[in-house]
Amino acid sequence: MQHIVCYSGGETSGIVAVEVVARYGPENVILINHDINPWVEHWDIKRFKTEVADYLCIPITYANMAGWDQKDQFDVCMEAKAFKVGVHPLCTNRIKTAPFHKWLADTFPATPGSCREDVTIYYGFEAGETARVERRRSILQDKGYRTCFPLAEWPNLIGSTRDIGIDPPETYEVWKHANCAGCLRAGQQHWYVVYCRRPDVWAKAKHAEEVIGYSILRVNNKPMFLREMEPKFAAMQQLGIQADEKTPAATFWAAARKILGAKPVEDKAGCSF
Repeated sequence: MQHIVCYSGGETSGIVAVEVVARYGPENVILINHDINPWVEHWDIKRFKTEVADYLCIPITYANMAGWDQKDQFDVCMEAKAFKVGVHPLCTNRIKTAPFHKWLADTFPATPGSCREDVTIYYGFEAGETARVERRRSILQDKGYRTCFPLAEWPNLIGSTRDIGIDPPETYEVWKHANCAGCLRAGQQHWYVVYCRRPDVWAKAKHAEEVIGYSILRVNNKPMFLREMEPKFAAMQQLGIQADEKTPAATFWAAARKILGAKPVEDKAGCSF
């Protein structure tokens, strides 16, 4: 029986790796990861992935996009001339999903409509992510694979990788997730942090919008280009509004409204500003 952990580099995927190994033994577990361009993936995420894998005595197996060390999320989107496929960021498919599905089909081929009983794929989705869990379960089931979501389905798990002596990625001190800087899934709060802390990423994202001709963000359900956001973000930065994602979105935007006295506009996440 092969237990394949989708090992993203976030803390939840680390917790899942620890728990799956505790149940089934390291000899039966594969940690599958996708290297991401280090310009947008923080170095400490790579440190975290390596430390957890070393603790478990399992090598990381990589299913990488060709040219991953040369291309970031903006490059793959500019090549395709689109930021999204439907509602899903195109970069996720190019950098993670497509390489994983190719590796899976090559390594553990399955017949669509059937189900391999000797392979289970594990994700670090949490209990509150019901729609995400069911969507991923359905996709993999159609391809012929079983899935498991330990954080949503198993009791008595460790609460943090600190429980095994490994600090989570330091990105959590600023960012909500261990995703790329300049995440194409994120809303205004994330992009304000990018504007303040990663002006190089901000500049490339603006360039990508110009090349593609469409915006990354939508505000009040309308396209809003980053260049249009700059006056507001510059004012927020000048007034000292904290540039992080640790503050809950509603609290963050309430503070910004109070300080700026701006007319409310809706954030992508449903928060007004």
